[in-house]
Amino acid sequence: MIRIPRILVVDEEGTQLGEMDTRDAQALADEKGLDLVEVAPSARPPVCRIMDYGKYRYEQSKKARKARQTTHTTKIKTIKFRPKTDDHDYAFKKKHIQTFLEGGNKVKVIMQFRGREISHLDLGLEFLQHLIEEVKEWGAPESMPQREGKLISFIIAPRKSS
Repeated sequence: MIRIPRILVVDEEGTQLGEMDTRDAQALADEKGLDLVEVAPSARPPVCRIMDYGKYRYEQSKKARKARQTTHTTKIKTIKFRPKTDDHDYAFKKKHIQTFLEGGNKVKVIMQFRGREISHLDLGLEFLQHLIEEVKEWGAPESMPQREGKLISFIIAPRKSS
C-alpha cells in the first residue's frame, strides 16, 4: 500500500536502517515475518517501520481500554422537593443526596411549587438553605438557588476527597 519509491526504514528494535527502496524494505519485512507500516507519511522521505501490526493494534486497544476504566464520569442526579415535603420524606431524600455525593456524582436539587405555593417563595428558599447546611459535609453548591418559573433549582457538587 506504500506508493513512494524510496522510504526511510526503522527496524523492530528502533534502529534506523537508512533510506532504501520500498520493494527492498517490504522484502526485508517479509523475510522477518513482520509488516512494513508507514508511521510518518508527511516526512520526506516517509518513515516506515518494520513491526507486527496486529500486536501493535492489540496493545493500543488494551491501553485505550485501561484508560477508559480509570476515568470516572460524573453524572447529575436529580432530587425534587415541594415546600410541603414531610420530615420523613426529607430525611429519605437527604440520604439519597448523601449517597450520590459520596459516589462522586453531582446532584441537582429542585424545589417545585404548585398553585398558590408560589406566593411563599421565602419558605422554599429557607427550606433549601437548611438542606445546604445539612449536606455541606459531603458537597457544596456550585451556585446559589435560582428561580426558573415555578421551580427553584441548584446543583450540589461533591467535596474533593484528599
